[in-house]
Amino acid sequence: MRDHRRAIGRTAGRRGPQAGTTTAEYAIGTLAACGFAALLYKIVTSGSVSTLLSGIIHRALGAVG
Repeated sequence: MRDHRRAIGRTAGRRGPQAGTTTAEYAIGTLAACGFAALLYKIVTSGSVSTLLSGIIHRALGAVG
């Protein structure tokens, strides 16, 4: 039994308050990443940042061609 548990991972077969901890950590991490992505999207699509990024792109394309 001991070798089987080592082969499938250290958290396999947990009982009690630690059961499901890894799943909860992934869920919190996923929610945090989604929140950060939404915030970043709002910032990048705001008027001033969008204008700034467009200017940078136009200058870069103008320098190339």
